Parts: sequence; structure tokens; C-alpha cells
Amino acid sequence: MQTLIEQAADSIPRYPRRAFLEALTDTPSPSLISQARSSLQKRFPFLPFDSSVRRQQLTEMLSAEEKQRMIEANRERDQAIVIAFISFGFATAGQLLFWPLGLLSIPGILYVPRPIYQRTYNLLKQGKVGVPTLFTLTALGCIVSGYFWVASFGLLIVSLAFKYILQVTEETRYNLINVFQATPKFVWVLIDDQEIKTPIEEIAIGDVIVVHAGEAIPVDGSVISGMATVDQKFLTGEARPAEKESGDPVFASTVLLSGRISISVEKAGHDTTVARIGRVLNDTIDYKSSVQLRANTLADKTVLPTMVVSALALPLLGPMGALALMDSHFRYKLSFVVPLSLMNFLNIASQQGILIKDGRSLDLLSQVDTIVFDKTGTLTDEQPHIHAIHTYGAYHEDQVLTYAAAAEYRQTHPIAQAILEAAGQRNLTLPQIEDSAYKIGYGLTVHLASNLVQVGSYRFMEATDVSIPAELTQTQTACHELGHSLVLVAVDGAVVGAIELAPTIRPEARAIIQNLKQRPNIQSISIISGDQETPTRKLAQELGIDQYFAEILPEGKADIIQQLIDEGRFVCYVGDGINDSIALRKSHVSISLRGASTVATDTAQIIMMHGNLAGLPTVFDYAHDFYINTNVAFGLVLLPMFIGAGGVVFLGFGLFHTTILGVSGLMLGLGNSMVPAIKYRKLVHQPGTGHDTIVTEADADTIRALLAQT
Repeated sequence: MQTLIEQAADSIPRYPRRAFLEALTDTPSPSLISQARSSLQKRFPFLPFDSSVRRQQLTEMLSAEEKQRMIEANRERDQAIVIAFISFGFATAGQLLFWPLGLLSIPGILYVPRPIYQRTYNLLKQGKVGVPTLFTLTALGCIVSGYFWVASFGLLIVSLAFKYILQVTEETRYNLINVFQATPKFVWVLIDDQEIKTPIEEIAIGDVIVVHAGEAIPVDGSVISGMATVDQKFLTGEARPAEKESGDPVFASTVLLSGRISISVEKAGHDTTVARIGRVLNDTIDYKSSVQLRANTLADKTVLPTMVVSALALPLLGPMGALALMDSHFRYKLSFVVPLSLMNFLNIASQQGILIKDGRSLDLLSQVDTIVFDKTGTLTDEQPHIHAIHTYGAYHEDQVLTYAAAAEYRQTHPIAQAILEAAGQRNLTLPQIEDSAYKIGYGLTVHLASNLVQVGSYRFMEATDVSIPAELTQTQTACHELGHSLVLVAVDGAVVGAIELAPTIRPEARAIIQNLKQRPNIQSISIISGDQETPTRKLAQELGIDQYFAEILPEGKADIIQQLIDEGRFVCYVGDGINDSIALRKSHVSISLRGASTVATDTAQIIMMHGNLAGLPTVFDYAHDFYINTNVAFGLVLLPMFIGAGGVVFLGFGLFHTTILGVSGLMLGLGNSMVPAIKYRKLVHQPGTGHDTIVTEADADTIRALLAQT
């Protein structure tokens, strides 16, 4: 078997061979096994992996109470299925062979749904009736009338449906949390200059651990020695690997691409950023969507009318007809299919880097008619671009840019990156600086050859008594009105140039806005900005947005949202989550572009993991599909109820017919709820992993053949 598995690994060169082997053979390699199983399962969903691996990895992210609750729920459902199967077997034997055998199914019929019987009793004590009441009356009626097979069959189907929902729920929890990858089981702790292999559970704050290239960072902490490049796109959305050196922060579940670093542990285990994110996402699927609440309300409100109609029909249809009429009610069926649909959409969205923290958002998005964008950081990039270079005296643009780029060479802030990028595009050669003195908020002072070069703001130049040309004041005023900023460059005490920086519109913004404007339910798109009127109006014109609000303070953004709501608008607010948390709370639906690092604290209901607008149309598509899917589910579940009730009254239908119709409606509803998962079944892209692959038939045939031989 080992040889055959190795052949399978060799036949798939696009997947790491070692990870493939470990995933199939259970070779204990803490650093790879969890990631290998997860990745392989996503790429080859037809492989027969046992869900216990997923369950084990999931429970690592849960509290002790949540773990116990999940274990008990699985055990109870498994037990219920076994008893229901036995009960159904006895009922079938009684139906086909010897009728007294059917009596042996009664204990199962009474035992498995005992929580429902308990709820029926509690409702009666309050003088109320509900779906549990209807279920109890139907079950007892089947027992009294001798319809053991019908009762056992319905019980078995419901038990299997409960188990299926539980498994999908568990899968959804796993996929949401697994977006951030699993941390290793063991780490290397530095003790007396020796690297000691230590279980992750034993790590304490203040320990120093060593991480090598290719390993996942297991803790939150700070680098104390070494240099490395770290892939942290899962956590921050950054496309580029981040360079880390002494003093830089690092986070659990990010991956060291190259280098070797020693890390002082600041947070470990359940205190890490990724663990807190996991707990937030773990709560996501516990929200009841408004559609689910509507389904429950509809079920409860139709119970009493169903009982009354059944009672009135008793003299006309007899006891069995009245019981069949009662049995035609849909009861819990909508409570199965609607959550299943929601969880499938949550699962699909998470694979696209869209984290939906509140399941109700999908309901609400389909009602949105007004979208409000925050300007800075949402429609514009953090990094500006050079709009113009103003020169004074005998200096030309390339000289001014060379001086500025040389001074900013070691800086990492957005303005420095914009200047360095422009210098690179012009292929400028940067001279080496001799020393530097960086004054925060003002500017830089460096020596280049025999020249003293200063780069910074207008205030910095004034504070250092640099000679400023008179015409620069007019340029400064014009830039301020446009919302642009100036970086002044001085050589030997005199300003020789000024670099004008303008906000950079996100490359995807125009296409996204046009896409949203074409949607029939979107009536208005607006911009809110703290910038002045001119740059805000210019941005709105460039993007084709009619309405904008300029010079709005952070606290004023919420007032604008409230004003739109008072006008009867259904508002979706899209921001960066930094200075607009109140506006995010005020809107009906809120979307944040801050990326995954803020999932635990961001007030937005939906988080774009990659920190850009690209996924916005996808979110609205999912909301539209969810709306259609749930409406179809309502139809598929309710139609058999009307057919059954009509059949009882006009065609002489009995319990057998209404049970078969009810089960058919449930199966159709469950199948409809799985349509999204089937539709996106070949979507195996995990954002940022580089595995943008589709399962090919050749891959599938190879694995099937080799596994069949084993």
C-alpha cells in the first residue's frame, strides 16, 4: 500500500509530495499533517478522509465547554440514529412478517424524540401549543392507531437530517476557522542556547522560541534576533511577504518563507490574535437568520389552525383522516433546510476570503438599496502616487526625486514607498547616505556626498530655517484645495523642489462601482469623506458616483447614515473600520476592508480578508443567491403540505401518503440547500495560498485507480 500511495504522490507534481504522503498514511509530523490534510481535502474532495481529523482540529479552537457540547451533540445524534434504525427495522418486520414485532418499535418512537415531548409538556404548562405539540400528537396517534412503520420511518429520516445538519455545521465551523491555518503541535524553545522541542501547550509568556523557514509561527510576539520574510496574507491581507527583523511584531499562523528568527512570546494559545478570531468566527453560525426566524414563526403560527382544522374534520374524515391532516403540517422541515443553506453560503464565502461574522447579513444584503463608501482607505489606496514634481532654481525633476528617494530609502511608510516606486520607474541610481536623523512627523535630514539634504513637510522646513521660495506658498495652497500633499526637498538650506502626492484610486474601484450601479435593487451610491469638497467631488466624478458628503468628521459619518435611514433607505456602509466604527454600527449592513487582523475587534458584520473591494460584487451575488435559494426551499417544503392536506380531504389520503409527501419535501428542501455547495464544488482556491487549481479528471482518475488497488 505504501508503494501505491507513493505512486499517487508522484503522479501529482503540483502538490507537495511529503504532505500528500503524510495526509494518507497518518505519519505524525506536527508541522505539516494538519495543513496537508486540509489542503488535500480541498483539492480532492472525493478522497475518503474521516471527519475525526477535522473535529480534532476544530476542538483545538474551542473552549472546554464548547468542546464538551460538541462531543455530546455528536454522541446523542449517533445514538438517536442507531435507535431509530432498530425501531424502523422492527416496524418493517412487523409490517412484512409478523405484526407483533412492530410493537418493539414503540420504545424507540418514544425515546428518540423525548426532548420534543419535554418541550410539549413545558408549553402545556404555559397554556400554549407549538410545533412540539403537533409532533407529539402525531407520534402518539401513530402508536395508538398501529402505524408503527410510518412513525419509525419519519423518525429515522428526521434523525438522519439532524445528524446531517450537525455535520454541515461542524464543517462550516472548521472551514471558517481554518482560513487562518493550524498552528503546529510542537515548537523549538531556546534554553541556554539550545533549541528544545516543546509541546505548544507548555509555552508561556516570556519564552523565546526559534522558527525556521517553512514553519508556521505558533505565537504572537516580537522578533528579538534574526531576519526573515513572513507570509501573513491570511491575517493582514498583504499580498507581499513582510520583512521582519529585531523589534518587529509577528503573529500566530503566519508562515516563515525564508530566514530564521527568535521570537519573544507575548501571547500563546487562546490569547493569540488568530485564536480570538477563531472564537469570533465560531459564533458566526450561531446567529439565526431572519429567514430562519420567519420559518420558525410561520411554523408556530400555523400549528393552532392545523389543529383546529383537524378537529373540525374529525366528524367528516374520521380519526385517521384527522390525524393525516395533522401530519401534513411541515413542522420542523424549514428549520432544517434554511440553516443548511446559510451554512453553505458562509462556507463558500470563507473560501473566497469573505468572512461573514453575522449570518443575518446575507438576508439583509438582498434588501440594500443604498451603498455608502468611506473615501480614504476604501476607495483609495493607502499608498499615494506622485502627481507632479515642482522644481526651483537650476534643479530638474530627476535630481529632486533622487535626493528624496535616497533620503527615504530605508523608510517603509506609504509616502516613502510612493517616492521610491517613482524613482524605480525612472531607473534612477540612488547615492548612499552617510547618516540620518529622523524627526517623527516632520522630516529627514541626511548627508549625501558633500550635500546636506532635508526632506519633509512645509512646517519642517520652517522649523529648520530652510529658505523657501515665495512661489511655493501658492503651490501649497493649490495642493491643499485639491486634497494633495507636498513633500519638500531642500539641499544645503534651500528648497530645490516639491513632490506633489495625490491619493491613488484603488484599481478595482471603477469596475466595482459600475457593477453595483447595474444591480436593479441598488438605487443610490454615496461617498463620505473627511477631505475637502474639491478632492471628494473629483473622486466621485471619476468613479461615476452622484452623491457625496465632504468634510465630515468621524462622528458625523454616523449622522449621515442615520439621515439616510430616516429617509427610508436600507443602507450598507463600506469602510476601513478604523475611524468609522460608529457608522458601521448604525448601518443595516456593514463591510470592513481592514483585513483579517481585526476580525476579533472590528464592528463590521462582513470582513474582506484581502483588504480590497474585489469581493464586494461576490458578497451581493451570494446574498441574491441565498434569497432565491431560501424562497425555493419554502416552496419545496410547503407544496407537499398543501398537496397532502388537499389529498386527505378530496382523495382519501392517509398517514402513509402524508408521511411520504412530507419526507419528499424535506429531501427536496435539503437538496436545494446543497445546490450552492454543488455549484461551487470545484472551487478549491484558498485565498493567498497559490493553489488556484481545479481538480482535473486526470487527477481524479489517477487517485481513484490507485486507491481502488489498495
